[in-house]
Amino acid sequence: MKILVVSDTHGRRENFRAAVIKEQPFDMLIHCGDVEGDEEYISEMAECEAKIVAGNNDFFCDLPRELEFDVCGHHIFMAHGHTYNVSVGTQYFREEAEYRGADIAIFGHIHRPIMQKDGELLVLNPGSLSYPRQEGRNPSYIILELEEGKAPKVSIQYL
Repeated sequence: MKILVVSDTHGRRENFRAAVIKEQPFDMLIHCGDVEGDEEYISEMAECEAKIVAGNNDFFCDLPRELEFDVCGHHIFMAHGHTYNVSVGTQYFREEAEYRGADIAIFGHIHRPIMQKDGELLVLNPGSLSYPRQEGRNPSYIILELEEGKAPKVSIQYL
């Protein structure tokens, strides 16, 4: 299963659209929050199952703050991350993911891509498609490939 993982689009559609076009076809979209009212557009553009959580800039929306779900034998925990203090480190987020029995934990908020393997837990952040903060400031996202009984394949992609 090919999963497009994005975050922090902040209502700016151009780079999200470019990532979708570049990566189609994919089987699922994961958006880690800060959609700023674009949840319907994002879901329609993806043309597949979309898992979207609310970020700290998603006011007055019905999006969940966190999600847990199983895909291809993997248990995924996702949240925007701001309620776990991810701006200063991933410790609390990792602890919550481990408590929930996740083997993949995905968050946004910091606008920098991360791929960390911590024991059995894979921690991912796709960065931001709209306001990247890492060196070079290139818009980023992740392609996550899952297959039953196999280790996840992860690649950070840049526009």
